[in-house]
Amino acid sequence: MPKITVIPSIYNPETRMLNETVVKRRVAAYARVSTDYEEQITSYQAQVRFYTNYIKSRPDWQFVDVYTDEGISATSTKNRDGFNRMIADALAGHIDLIVTKSVSRFARNTVDSLSTIRKLKEHNVECYFEKENIWTFDSKGELLITIMSSLAQEESRSISENVTWGQRKRFAEGKVTMCYGAFLGYRKGENGQPEIVPEEAEIVRYIYRQFILGLTPYKIAANLTAQGVPTPGGKRKWAISTIKSILTNEKYKGDALLQKRFTVDFLTKKTKINEGEVQQYYVENSHPAIITPEEFDLVQEEFVKRINTGKQYSSTSIFSSKIICGDCGSYFGAKVWHSNSKYRRVIYQCNSKFKNEHSCSTPHLYEPEIQQKFLQAFARYFGQREVVIRNCRFVLNQLKKQNADLEALQVEFDEINEKLKQYIAQSVGDTESSLDYQTLNEQYEEVFTKLQAEEKKVAERKARYHRMLNILKILETSESILEAFDENVWNAVLENLTVFHDGSMVFLFKDGTEIKI
Repeated sequence: MPKITVIPSIYNPETRMLNETVVKRRVAAYARVSTDYEEQITSYQAQVRFYTNYIKSRPDWQFVDVYTDEGISATSTKNRDGFNRMIADALAGHIDLIVTKSVSRFARNTVDSLSTIRKLKEHNVECYFEKENIWTFDSKGELLITIMSSLAQEESRSISENVTWGQRKRFAEGKVTMCYGAFLGYRKGENGQPEIVPEEAEIVRYIYRQFILGLTPYKIAANLTAQGVPTPGGKRKWAISTIKSILTNEKYKGDALLQKRFTVDFLTKKTKINEGEVQQYYVENSHPAIITPEEFDLVQEEFVKRINTGKQYSSTSIFSSKIICGDCGSYFGAKVWHSNSKYRRVIYQCNSKFKNEHSCSTPHLYEPEIQQKFLQAFARYFGQREVVIRNCRFVLNQLKKQNADLEALQVEFDEINEKLKQYIAQSVGDTESSLDYQTLNEQYEEVFTKLQAEEKKVAERKARYHRMLNILKILETSESILEAFDENVWNAVLENLTVFHDGSMVFLFKDGTEIKI
């Protein structure tokens, strides 16, 4: 018979230190709550007090710290500063044991939980989860943690789905919410509804007026920065993206498009722009408007027009992107002659004058010359004042009547869409291969295409309607021709000015009238 001698371990399985070594384990605790609600804050403070006293009460433990995260979700460790600082200290050898209330407090992401615990074990750092009574150095520890973390992750998924359902229910009921802290022009009213902030609303109106007058978002942002006007977020420098966002946000005309973005991953909280993946809701007249619908539509039309010109739009002056070369179709731009001498002059010439194989033959222009020619053109335009006013009023009446086509198409689209939904709900098996489904789907696609085209036409008509109103306002309030150049009149009535090689100019007014000078 072989003789077997048992040699006992010289290491303590709990502390992983020599049995003879009398060393206190350096212990830290982790506390976290996921919201900023008052009852959660109370829980958070109670956790900190409890674990501080709990660790200090053990004679074999040495208190290190209580690491905390307040109002942070546990679905990812990425943005949890307290958690990440604790792990860094543990890996640096400053902590031997981490105590926390439960696995769900540590992490609701199974992958993050296991990878972090394994990394800590490699550096002889143990974790203790009080609620589940799990010690990670225990042989059963990792299995239990895997199960508990998976359950916590599913709980997080369920909470996320419930929150999303609640949000979408509010959207379906037309309830509008705004991020008031970074939303210019509105604050939360006493009844919980958006309320206009008068001084901020003036800034919004200024941005819209400047864009309509021909300025670019870049120029508007630069002007606001120079004037010392604070951004919606309270910063000094305005960004172009902020101006564009204000100019394209339907909330400023009193409407609200809900669910513009949606969450694609409840663990990472990653969101994306809604491009039709989930249902959206458009609420009209949901709150007080700062900008009239006509002004808003005019700005959207102006955005499209500037993009569709195919030319670089500029707003360095009121003449930028207004004067067109009759030879090549490019815009005229400002050029400085003799910039460092007393003969310094600003001239306007074709931006592509010397870029093509043959130089453009259109002449350069001086600012006083442009102004004088415009006064001549406007005098002749004003001479047709009664005819223009009568034509404008006729066009306005016609534009009002043409919206009936859109309403009829919308009704037809809604009817087909409802039939398609009912057919899918009542059908069994492969619906897409059936003849009835294909017929309904073809009708749906056809009407949808017509509806989109008509909506675009309506937007264009609304913009034209607003232009007509501006022209009427100018002509009806002016009792005589202009005696001096007026920037507001230039921007309000003139579409563009084309210059030809012989120096002649054609002024195109916004009602379609052309006058050659």
